[in-house]
Amino acid sequence: METLEIYVHNIKCAGCMNTIKKAIKSVEHVEAVEIDLETEKVTVQGDNVDREKVVATLAHHGYPEKGHNTLLNQAKSYVSCAIGRMSADQE
Repeated sequence: METLEIYVHNIKCAGCMNTIKKAIKSVEHVEAVEIDLETEKVTVQGDNVDREKVVATLAHHGYPEKGHNTLLNQAKSYVSCAIGRMSADQE
């Protein structure tokens, strides 16, 4: 099993973390996802995980890799955060 560590922008709370976990777990071959809120590090484990797909999925939800943040990504992250909070409340 290989491990990818990706540092991203815009992780603010548990809602963000919930959205990220759900999104990344949908990427083929991903077996586990851990997130460090303080360092904004996303750790992904699995066999033959496509790093580019993981990075693209994160960016799609407003959590781009460090050094690639934009105003649009920040706006997307607020929406993703709210969705993550609502889905966590329903569980």
